[in-house]
Parts: sequence; structure tokens; C-alpha cells
Amino acid sequence: MARIIEHAARLADDAERLSTHTQPIDDLMRQADHFAATAEAPLIERTHVEAALEAQRHRHERLRTRYRDEIVRGQLLIATAGTHVGQVNGLAVIALGDSTFAHPMRITATVRVGDGEVVDIEREVKLGGPIHSKGVMILAAFVGSRFGLGMPLSLKASLVFEQSYGGVEGDSASLAELTALLSAIAGIPLRQSLAVTGSVNQFGVVQPVGGINEKIEGFFDICSARGLTGEQGVLIPHANVCHLMLRQEVVEAVRDGRFNVWAVADVDAAMTLLSGLPAGVADDKGELPEESVNGRIAAGLKRLTRLRREFAHPKTVSKPASE
Repeated sequence: MARIIEHAARLADDAERLSTHTQPIDDLMRQADHFAATAEAPLIERTHVEAALEAQRHRHERLRTRYRDEIVRGQLLIATAGTHVGQVNGLAVIALGDSTFAHPMRITATVRVGDGEVVDIEREVKLGGPIHSKGVMILAAFVGSRFGLGMPLSLKASLVFEQSYGGVEGDSASLAELTALLSAIAGIPLRQSLAVTGSVNQFGVVQPVGGINEKIEGFFDICSARGLTGEQGVLIPHANVCHLMLRQEVVEAVRDGRFNVWAVADVDAAMTLLSGLPAGVADDKGELPEESVNGRIAAGLKRLTRLRREFAHPKTVSKPASE
């Protein structure tokens, strides 16, 4: 009974609520009864319910397994170790009838001298939906409001989901996109052993998203297939903690320190975990510590501003009088 109640909470995507959809629960109980009868057990036990749930996952896992195999074989490029500038692991959810699964997707950002524009490549090629485009505009507004008050932003940046050949919708990747963008501006390498989900507002506050359990489990499956090191994990919004109803193997891996789930409240906390550097707080004079995330972002933006100024107003070279 307790295991069925746990599953009802999983169906509701909320650890504090139960689903009122009785049909999936009825189906689960019938399947558990079948496994109990096969084992000639007098009662339906937890093991029979687990067997029924595993059978459900097995019936829907063909596409999930295909994604996992393509990543493990190196056909879909996902890194779970090392560091890289301007690159982070996002998480995408795919719904198939009454089954849902998630898999990691590489998100990259590049920057160059420009006039403060952030280009959403998905939107430019009409693969990005309106909510995703809104998320990119919001993260661009955050960068402008935090770092553009004392100087013009002289960058042009591009954001894209690599190896994505269908539509992209939703703002749940905006935190990952923002961290990739900040990494590219500052030249700060990010840990590829981590995946990121969450949306952000114009003040850098991380907001909750849907499908949180499937997203964590999707990255866990890839890391588990390659070997858990204790360094891998997922960054989730702090507001999503109440929605966690993870598979038992994930809970045990976290308990044993072989996998991690971090809840973050703002982009500074996310960047600290991804980079290993302190976020950095301005002093009374408004100066940021040089070896901090925000200090290196500000330095990167100043460098772009200087390059743009030098390009717009090149120094004149004086010629000898004989010429």
C-alpha cells in the first residue's frame, strides 16, 4: 500500500500530493496482482508492485534506450567529465502517451564584439517556440541589468541547443543557457559532470520547472551507464525540492555519495557550483573581486567594450614629413 501511495505522488509530480487519476493506479494494482499470482503469493507485496512498475518502464523504454545508447556511443555529444567554456548540459523532456522520459542536451554559447544582442539561433530558424524565446530575452535582460548600468554592452552572443533537429519550447533551459552565456563572456570553464534545469527571471532568481524527476533520472541514467564517480549531479531550482519523487536507485546513489542533486535559488549559486569559483559581491566602491565569477564577467565585458571602441576609433598613424 505504501509503495502504491508513493507512485500516486510520483504521478502527481509532487511529494506532498497524490494523483486523483484512478485508472493508472487500477492498472498498476492489476499488474501487481498478476505478478503475485505468478509467484503463488497469498498477498500483493511491495516486490510485486515494483515488478509491475519495472514492466511498465520496460514497455516504454525503446526510445529512451535509443537516446542513451547514442550518447554512450558518442553519436550524441554529451560530456559527463572535464570542463569546457561556454558549454553546459541541459535537460529535455519527451512525452510518449502515458510515459515520460528525459535526456541531456548540449547547450553552447559564443560571444564576440557587437552591440549587446543575444541571438537565439532556435528562434532565428523558427524552431524555438514563444515561451523559449521569452526565456532567452529574460536572461539577456538579466545580463544587461546587472552588468550594463555602468557601461554599454559591446557583445553579440549566440545560444543554441546542439544536435537538436526539432522544435524547442519552454523556458526550463533558461538557467542552463544563462550559465553557458556567462561562461563564454568570462572565459570560465564549467563542469561537464553536472546538468542544469530551471528558469530564471530578470533578477537572476531561479524558478521551478516541470518534469523534475524525469530530468534528474535522465542524466543519472547516462552517468550510470558510463560509471558513477561521485562528481556527477543535477542542479535544480530550490522551489522544486517538494516535487522530488525519484526512483529508489537514484535515492540510494545520492545517499551513498555516488550522485548529487543540488537545489539552487539564484544564478550566482549555480555558477559557483558549475565553476568552483565564488560568485563575488561588490564592495563599497562597486568593485568586484577579480577572481570571482562576477568579477571575471565584468572584466570580459570591459574587454569587449575596449575592442569595440578601438575598432570604431582606430589610432591614426603619423607619417614622416618627407612623405
